[in-house]
Amino acid sequence: MSHLLIVCLLLLLGWFWLDSLRAREIAIGLCQAACRQRDLQWLDQTVALRRLGLTWRSEGVRLRRVYRFDFSEEGMERRQGYIVMRGLNLEELSFGLPDRVADA
Repeated sequence: MSHLLIVCLLLLLGWFWLDSLRAREIAIGLCQAACRQRDLQWLDQTVALRRLGLTWRSEGVRLRRVYRFDFSEEGMERRQGYIVMRGLNLEELSFGLPDRVADA
């Protein structure tokens, strides 16, 4: 019985690792595309996991990951944005910038 439990835990750990890699790659692609669309410079070409948790929605329980990334508007200063992934789907993407010039 204990061998079966160990095998199940290893399989669960492997699934979590692969799912995390897939979610991170999707987040990287979304950040890169969003920076290109807004004519921002995406710094370091990566995202960093800030928070990991569970979320319950109508489609069931999903892992909710919050990633941080760095970008620059003019290449002089470094700013931080974040992306929230629920499972493998985008929940929120924020640059912390005003949407319109009039808001600035």
